[in-house]
Order: sequence, then structure tokens, then C-alpha cells
Amino acid sequence: MGSGDSARRTVDAVWRIESPRLVAGLARMTRDVGRAEDLAQDALVAALETWPRDGVPDNPGAWLMATAKRRAIDGFRRAARLEAIGAELAAARPLPAGERAGDDDLLALMFTCCHPALGVDARVALTLRALGGLTTDEIARAYLTSTAAIQQRIVRAKRVLADAGVGFAVPDGDELPARMRSVLEVVYLIFNEGYAATAGDDWLRPDLCFDALRLARTLVALAPREVEAHGLLSLLSIQASRIGARVGPGGAPILLLDQDRTRWNRLLMHNGLASLDRALALPGPAGPYTLQAAIAACHARAARADDTDWVKIAALYEALGTIAPSPVLEVNRAVAVGFAFGPEAGLAVLEAAGAPPDFHLAHSVRGDLLSKAGRNEEARDAFLAAAHLTRNERERELLTRRAAR
Repeated sequence: MGSGDSARRTVDAVWRIESPRLVAGLARMTRDVGRAEDLAQDALVAALETWPRDGVPDNPGAWLMATAKRRAIDGFRRAARLEAIGAELAAARPLPAGERAGDDDLLALMFTCCHPALGVDARVALTLRALGGLTTDEIARAYLTSTAAIQQRIVRAKRVLADAGVGFAVPDGDELPARMRSVLEVVYLIFNEGYAATAGDDWLRPDLCFDALRLARTLVALAPREVEAHGLLSLLSIQASRIGARVGPGGAPILLLDQDRTRWNRLLMHNGLASLDRALALPGPAGPYTLQAAIAACHARAARADDTDWVKIAALYEALGTIAPSPVLEVNRAVAVGFAFGPEAGLAVLEAAGAPPDFHLAHSVRGDLLSKAGRNEEARDAFLAAAHLTRNERERELLTRRAAR
């Protein structure tokens, strides 16, 4: 018999002895027998979860009572908070029929869903649920996971927010910049997952892209003086304008320079360029999203792939690296430098990038630069390494084809 079985047998024995005293003591404190029984059961569940893992405490009866009392106190505090909220609701002017929640409420909801107390996955799920209007099933399908997993993620996120006492409000003062970055990051991640899926059979998931684009538009409407909100909207609009040309009839990826530019959505591109102009016209320095939008705009303004201003793109990546340095960014800069100044110059940037060995895009870029430099055997190995590392089937097919050339 293992130590876990022994601990569970101890829980049963202690429970038989202590439960009447436990319920009685709790009933005296709460003046509610039913509530006392529920609290005692909660303490029993906690013991079953904890004792097999951490060992049986020296005084099991006192442990059960202390645990139940903490649950009771949490419950009273929660009830008091709900009572206060109820009083505020009762005193508030009721919304006339047809009136919707105001912009401040929506902005507060966005900041709450993207609170830094939550992990990135939880922020994304909660935002898509509360602000994107997606059902749990739809979020699960988008992220190739189970509905139960998403439900648990959302339930845990709400619990974390409640336990952390996160208020439903728009932050101000010193807190605002960090909270805004968190909101922008969530919208950006949602779009990127749709634009180049990390796993699965489809390289592109347009629904996720347009969900993110809708959230970015909402954010700009709610915070029209925020430079990076306009920068993000510009970036996502320009990127989204290429969705129709980004995959072939069978779903195979088509890289940017090989795309039929007549298939780019001109309205989205125009909107993206206009958003970039608004971002640059606002006071304050351009941030990482605005600089990425400026890079995307260079591609958008080139009528043909050969017209691309790679020197300017390389300079923009260098500027981006000064405010948001990362190995991923350096891999992208290597591409631009390779086009602007030759493949060997790009390879030098790539070698210095410090990209993780399992980052498949670094191998893919290396293969491309080596191929342009005429180092075909090395290029083949690099493409095969990238194909081995990617978790997306469509991308693996593309990389394997490039290795075979």
C-alpha cells in the first residue's frame, strides 16, 4: 500500500471522528447548519487533495477546522462584496430599453479580460469569449483543443481575477501603459494564430484574423489617442488585406513575394495605411506595432515584389530592435538585410541573432539565404530541419518541397 493510500485511510478515519464536532463548531459560527455541512465537506475535499501529497498534519482536526473557517470567511467576504454590488445596481439609473453598455464599460471589460494576473492563454480565451462573442466550442476549435479545456481555462481565469480582487475599471496613472500593452498583446496574438497557425492542418484561419481585427477596431474607437492602438490596427489591416492571396486552392501556403498582388484586398490595405498615418500623426514615439505596420506598408506600397524597398525595411527592423529586441525580430531582419545587401550579409545577421535551435523559422530563413548564396546542400539541410520542427502540416509540405528543389 502506498503513502497516498495510507493518507486517504487516515482522512477517512479522522473524518469519522471529527466531522460532528466540525459541523457543530461551524454551525455555531455561521448560524446555518446547511452552510456548516457544506463548509465541512469542502474541508474534507481539501484534505483528500492535500494530505496524500503533503502528508497528514500533526493535528488533523485543527487543520480541518482552520480550512473550513478560511472558506467561511472567504464566503462572507464574497457575499459582502456581492451585497455592495447589488446596492450599487439598485441605486444606478436603469438603462432605457435598447440602450447598450457605454464605451467605458467595454474598455473596462477589455482591460479586465487582459489583466496581467492571468496567463496569456487565459487572457486570449477570456477575451474571445467576453469581447469576441465566440462560444466555448468555437474557441476550442480555433485553438485545436477540447471544449472542456477551454471551459476550465475560463473558469480558472475568473477565479484568479476574483481572488486577486481585480476591479472592473479602466486603469489610470502609472498602471495604464502596462495594462494597455497587455491588451494589445492579446489582440496581436489572436491575429497571429489565425495568420500562421502554429499547429494543425490549416496554415491560415481567417476567422481568428478577423476576430482580432474587430477587437483592434474596438480598441481604437475606445482609446483614440493611443498611438500603438492605431499602429496595431494598421498592422492587422495590412496583413489581413493579403489573406485572399496567402494560400493556394488546396490550402498550400503562398509566400509574400510569390503572391498575386491583384488579389490583395485594396479596402483593407487603404484602411491600414490610413491607420498608420493617424498613428504617426499622434504625439508620442512610434512603438513596436507602429514600426511593424510601417514595414507592412512598405510591402503594401510595392506594386511588384521587385519594387520592395528592402533598404528601408532593414532600417525599420533595426529601429524596431532598439525598442523591442528579440531573436525572432533578428531573424526577420536577416531576411530584409539579405534582400537589401546580399545573402551573405543576411546570414551574418542570422548567425548573430541567437535564435533558439528549435525555432523552425530561423532554419527556414537560413535555407532561403543559403539557397540564394548558391550553397544548395546546406540549404537543403536547413529546410529539412525547419520541416522537422514545424507543427503545421501545410508549412511542413512547403518546406519539404523547397528542400527537394
